[in-house]
Amino acid sequence: MAQVVGTGSVHSTSLLSCPRSGSGMREDCLRKFLKPAPFCTRVLPRKGQRGGGSHAPVVAVLKKMTRVDMEVLPVSPEDVREEEKFQHLKGIQQLSDASPGMWSKPCVRRKTKIVCTIGPSTNTREMIWKLAEAGMNVARMNMSHGDHASHQKVIDLVKEYNAQSKDNVIAIMLDTKGPEVRSGDLPQPINLTTGQEFSFTIKRGVSTENSVSVNYDDFVNDVEVGDMLLVDGGMMSLVVKSKTDDSVTCEVVDGGELKSRRHLNVRGKSATLPSITEKDWDDIKFGVENKVDFYAVSFVKDAKVVHELKDYLRSCDADIHVIVKIESADSIPNLHSIISASDGAMVARGDLGAELPIEEVPLLQEEIIRTCRSMGKTVIVATNMLESMIVHPTPTRAEVSDIAIAVREGADAVMLSGETAHGKFPLKAVKVMHTVALRTEATIAGGEKPVNLGQAFKNHTSEMFAFHATMMSNTLGTSIVVFTRTGFMAILLSHYRPSGTIFAFTNEERVRQRLALYQGVCPIYMEFLEDAEESFSAALAYLKKHGMVNEGEEVALVQSGRQPIWRIQSTHNIHVRKV
Repeated sequence: MAQVVGTGSVHSTSLLSCPRSGSGMREDCLRKFLKPAPFCTRVLPRKGQRGGGSHAPVVAVLKKMTRVDMEVLPVSPEDVREEEKFQHLKGIQQLSDASPGMWSKPCVRRKTKIVCTIGPSTNTREMIWKLAEAGMNVARMNMSHGDHASHQKVIDLVKEYNAQSKDNVIAIMLDTKGPEVRSGDLPQPINLTTGQEFSFTIKRGVSTENSVSVNYDDFVNDVEVGDMLLVDGGMMSLVVKSKTDDSVTCEVVDGGELKSRRHLNVRGKSATLPSITEKDWDDIKFGVENKVDFYAVSFVKDAKVVHELKDYLRSCDADIHVIVKIESADSIPNLHSIISASDGAMVARGDLGAELPIEEVPLLQEEIIRTCRSMGKTVIVATNMLESMIVHPTPTRAEVSDIAIAVREGADAVMLSGETAHGKFPLKAVKVMHTVALRTEATIAGGEKPVNLGQAFKNHTSEMFAFHATMMSNTLGTSIVVFTRTGFMAILLSHYRPSGTIFAFTNEERVRQRLALYQGVCPIYMEFLEDAEESFSAALAYLKKHGMVNEGEEVALVQSGRQPIWRIQSTHNIHVRKV
């Protein structure tokens, strides 16, 4: 039985054994020995290859079949059938193009993080525990709903989970309501039909068959005749026909059922309300008192708002990171300065698609992700990712593709809103997001350097070490171990997207929680010892004990960052250890 040893010469040996008279004959020859490439490897060619070429499937098969410890690669039909019995994700590892032919067998861990909105369906101790075990990394509290007492209960439960769980941690995100324009309360839903005349008034307490109140006093001044009003992000639409001092008369274009307190948008315009309202400031103070990890600030229009919030947090000595939600038309011209001032961004596609033409949303998503990656900021893709699973136990195929696209574009996290807040199948939604992200990650080559990342971190020495640590771990097929007090080095490594997991050991519980949002980072709390070697040994023993690395596996250990640990300020190093 013919066999080829899995070394760096595998590709050339396999190809040279086939006739050279044509690509068709070469492939016919190879098909005698190799099973066909999986579909994903044919439609997603590696960087630098042209899709549809005759050699792309062959290279993909050879990469798929690589195994660790210089194992023998199967090239006979009998071996191929045996190969199919292996678990699908066992040992999946994409190496960089610089790999000299060494393969590793890391434990498969999902890198893209999952943000879950907590609501009536999931605000119990049992459900939060189940969500965490299913894959939740960040618990989001939407301050548009509920009160401080209900959110306090959730925060306390998440902190209880974090205190009990040593190998998993959940970050806490508080999402401000922002300057939302909403319709008033209705005793019962109103059915709007196409062509019907309907009015919105700034008078309080109006609720008739043909008119309803809005909660925004300048609503009449902000809209003009001809503007398109969208209800619930476009579920219904009305065109403005006329207006008076206190009301706006519209004609229904797309009808539907109007319920109480529905969100209103004007296509192409943003409300002139401040980004942080009085209610938001009360909620922000609530977050400071409870030491949440992130604020997601709604309807940010310029960087001034971010600086104002960060100044307030510094005055409170609050270590809370600011995530800006890009969801208004006014934010797009100021995108670069807004993201630069923040710690990260959220692509809030619901309101973004209501205020801007819907066909622009996927292009803006890609642009926001690319901007965040180039500036070293975390980025979350949100809204309608598994919307159908609010009422159905399985997602649409388009929703599955939506998650995969966000992962491939480089998002740090994907978010569930109503799916986990009030949906019927919150756990199934998390599991779907987990499996789709994990499967998609298996097709992505790690270690691609984001454009202009050096400028983002101002050429800090640690950046060079993060880049080379990533290249080294990709080449050797190892995970990375880093020790950090501030989280800086772990975040920096995350932005380089190494193929292996980043095990970030920290002696600060707040840092451990915050790192839960960052792509590829597995944060672990550990009391640092006085002796460096003892700390290294303790960390590796922990990873082995919890099944995060295997005995005999190598890891790349990085000592760098803004605050030196067991080293002098001017010394940075990377070394490889065997577990």
